[in-house]
Amino acid sequence: MIVEITQENINELDNSFINKEEVIHEFEINPFAKYLIYKDDNEVIGYIYYSDIYDRAEINQFEVEVSHRNCGKGKKIIEKMIELVDKSITLEVKKDNYPAINLYKKQGFIEKAIRKGYYQGIDAILMERKKD
Repeated sequence: MIVEITQENINELDNSFINKEEVIHEFEINPFAKYLIYKDDNEVIGYIYYSDIYDRAEINQFEVEVSHRNCGKGKKIIEKMIELVDKSITLEVKKDNYPAINLYKKQGFIEKAIRKGYYQGIDAILMERKKD
């Protein structure tokens, strides 16, 4: 089950690997903050934190619990975001994170630029998926 977390239903994050206090703080400082949460048997196993800003959405963080990777759950949550967000989507990914890069490419993201040293000295690839 994939749900959108808002300030009204923040308590759904209890007992998850997402820090509830950080999410509350992000809602307080970022009026564009959105969270999609993937829950399985009432356990949060993945999420996308993104900013829904005017002409585009920008993925700030995309995580799936290690024990739930490589089984299609990451694909499901990014597909849900694409369905919900009716605009272009951008993100940065470490240049050596091949599983994530492959997932994004399969979802229609293309490489736009390199951000030198973006991740503590490791280059990032800026990717974009244009609105359908």
